[in-house]
Amino acid sequence: MAVSSPFLFFLCFTVLSFSTPPAHSQSIQLPFHPEDVLPLLPRQLAWPILNSLRSPADLLPTFVGAASASSSSSNGTLQWKGACFYENAAWLEFHNKSGSEFGGGTLHVKVSKAHSWTCLDLYVFATPYRVTWDYYFRSREHTFEFKEWEGKAEYEYVKSRGVSIFLMQAGMIGTLQALWDVFPLFTNTGWGEKSNIAFLKKHMGASFEVRPQPWVTNISVDDIHSGDFLAISKIRGRWGGFETLEKWVSGTYAGHSAICLRDSEGKLWVGESGHENEE
Repeated sequence: MAVSSPFLFFLCFTVLSFSTPPAHSQSIQLPFHPEDVLPLLPRQLAWPILNSLRSPADLLPTFVGAASASSSSSNGTLQWKGACFYENAAWLEFHNKSGSEFGGGTLHVKVSKAHSWTCLDLYVFATPYRVTWDYYFRSREHTFEFKEWEGKAEYEYVKSRGVSIFLMQAGMIGTLQALWDVFPLFTNTGWGEKSNIAFLKKHMGASFEVRPQPWVTNISVDDIHSGDFLAISKIRGRWGGFETLEKWVSGTYAGHSAICLRDSEGKLWVGESGHENEE
């Protein structure tokens, strides 16, 4: 059976990457890690392997810390180990290059000790007033500019708590693939509905069975008892996608719920979470 050259190329480096060097030898940095080249292989070969290594959980960022002006001091340096670069540090420098009332800042991120030549780390930088991102491919000190703070509130927040840094552990390829896996959940189509059902079945073991017709029926108030539980699940469209991910993260099997209660006089009430009744 003929074997494609990309497969042999991948196989050789897989063996080299996972081989344990002798105890007396020094560790050698390979040009790339097997996972880095998987997307370059034929789709029939690469996607089954990527699917086994990745999951929607790759969309969840890992909080590594908050970079502040005090982080530049020897006692307050923010340091962490990334997915690609094993030694990282960050600190924040305030400035007023914009000439605005509260100025802006420069986030310094120093990365080094990459595990291969082709990997990269993807980061999300956030405050309560903005969310942005950047990625790093080269071992050196990088900077990210906040030209101007949104106002006094953001300035005071960053001054006291810093800029939060989140690492996407799966890197660029893994994150993009995870996004592709969850994209169908938000489409208002039959494909989206089937994708939501398949997602809940695969990741939570939940099953949805089609009710026998008629799908619309009238229920008498006398048939409802105190303590009856009502559960609603959206499995299609934008909010259906959000509910599916919410179920998966929280472990619940319903998107929205309510409970029926009767008072001492037998009057029926429906209690549910939501906005306060303003009447």
